[in-house]
Amino acid sequence: MKTVEREEAYLRAKKRVENLKGFYWNLGTYLIVIPLLAYVNYKTTWEDIKWFWFPLFGWGLGIIFHGFSVFGAHKLFDKNWEDRKIQEFMDRERAMTFKNKEGDSDHN
Repeated sequence: MKTVEREEAYLRAKKRVENLKGFYWNLGTYLIVIPLLAYVNYKTTWEDIKWFWFPLFGWGLGIIFHGFSVFGAHKLFDKNWEDRKIQEFMDRERAMTFKNKEGDSDHN
């Protein structure tokens, strides 16, 4: 691979990592803030209105779209998805079988 191509690949990978990091920060913040908002709602105006649902669904929808932009909705169930999943399960099975065989040989 040429140096220019390698650098471009590095920059694309770095951008992808930054996008992933942003998504995980968004998700982590959501998982902390929403329960706090629900608690504040419960302690203050629970009998009147349950307003915490609005940020829960609004922000949650934003996280879904953010996830699609980072992970790509097209990657969820594209034509190769099934093949990748089959291969993933086969690899796991092979690893477990190998691990079990190693354990059996240790006892002999």
